[in-house]
Amino acid sequence: MSGPVILSVCGKGGVGKTSISALLSRVLAEDPKKRVLAIDADPAVGLATALDLPVARTVDDIRNSLIDRLTDKGGGGGRDKAAVLAELDYQLAEALAERDNLAFLAVGRPETDGCYCRLNAFLKEVIAQTAGRFDYVVIDGEAGIEQVNRRVMERITHLLLVTDASVKGRRVAETIEDVARKMTGFSHAGLFVNQVRDQGDVPAVMADTRLTVVGSMADDPVLHRFDREGQSLLGLPEGPSLDALRLLADTFVRNAT
Repeated sequence: MSGPVILSVCGKGGVGKTSISALLSRVLAEDPKKRVLAIDADPAVGLATALDLPVARTVDDIRNSLIDRLTDKGGGGGRDKAAVLAELDYQLAEALAERDNLAFLAVGRPETDGCYCRLNAFLKEVIAQTAGRFDYVVIDGEAGIEQVNRRVMERITHLLLVTDASVKGRRVAETIEDVARKMTGFSHAGLFVNQVRDQGDVPAVMADTRLTVVGSMADDPVLHRFDREGQSLLGLPEGPSLDALRLLADTFVRNAT
């Protein structure tokens, strides 16, 4: 596959998407030769806490700033597309928070419809250009299917659907996959079973879903404590959670390409 692996982590609320996104970003960045970009596409910006990386400006802040410049109030209405793209590219690069070979970008509030749809299209193009500077891009998606419906994830290559052992979790994952097949051009999709508390949970999920189960992770009290205390998952000690995500990275992210 040419270009970066762009992976979106999706599922219903409460299944641990942000923790999975943070840990997957961490294990992919363990290879110093690879550059990893973690994108927080959830308005709550929980991935910033999980990675302990600052959010000086969000993509939405940049978008609003540019809108001001393109109005008469800002005096920038005469700029052509190339100039707008160049400025967006620069501002997005300035908004990246970086630690070694791991970078972070927060999208911020969801986009709204209105008279700036062309500007939003420009923004998506610049995000694609930014992603092209990295080997792996991990997107922590908003809960549910809204972002897929709005084609925010339209350039993804890998769709990682996260569920717990509940029927509702897997049904939401299936619905997201259905919508994503119509709206995006991903090459690989898989279901990751999180918060496993019983040895029969994973076989039960596998028997009751058409999705391919690509991994699972046991309910981890240490991970819960880190989340409860707001500690960075970059500091999570070695254990079953990191083992599960390293296996996922090897089998679904790297070797699935």
